[in-house]
Amino acid sequence: MSRLPRSFFARPTLTVARELLGQRFVKLEGRRRLAAIITEVEAYIGESDLACHARAGRTARTEVMYGPPGHLYVYFTYGKHWMLNFVTEREGFPAAVLLRAVAAEEGAGLMRRRRGRSDHLTDGPAKVTQAFAFDKRWNGADLCARDAEAFVETNLPPADEAVKVGPRVGLGNTPEPWLNRLWNFSVQTTRSDHPKV
Repeated sequence: MSRLPRSFFARPTLTVARELLGQRFVKLEGRRRLAAIITEVEAYIGESDLACHARAGRTARTEVMYGPPGHLYVYFTYGKHWMLNFVTEREGFPAAVLLRAVAAEEGAGLMRRRRGRSDHLTDGPAKVTQAFAFDKRWNGADLCARDAEAFVETNLPPADEAVKVGPRVGLGNTPEPWLNRLWNFSVQTTRSDHPKV
């Protein structure tokens, strides 16, 4: 299977977000391979997007978002959760796609042990990072490097009728029009570890 190239991520964020659905996210841990189909993502686009971290401009935290596309932006939130994003668009413009949910394919046993449960395994962004063991050490990792240990493989995309588009989740007091931008994309799945959305 081929890996998604940098040119895939170097496009408008909404296009990247929609086309990430159905692709396979992979992490290598020595000889072990963890893999899952991407089932939900969200787009965050530029300094004008008041739900995006880049609304505060270029900082130590957001530096990766201003870098080349195809890198991981990993941050800590609510004092206990790691979140994983794919940097998009051109270098110098801060945008990213948050990985909100996946459906496990390979390494589900290890994911269950890390999560301490067998249901609702990876149906939330913090659950994904816990199952895959992502933390701040992965911030800035290049998904497109030849020796990348985390990357996205090509896979059959879902049919348009299977895709649900809606507002982003958990934005709190974010003002309009940003609160209800239809920048969340999800796809239904019948896998036992990820109930239908």
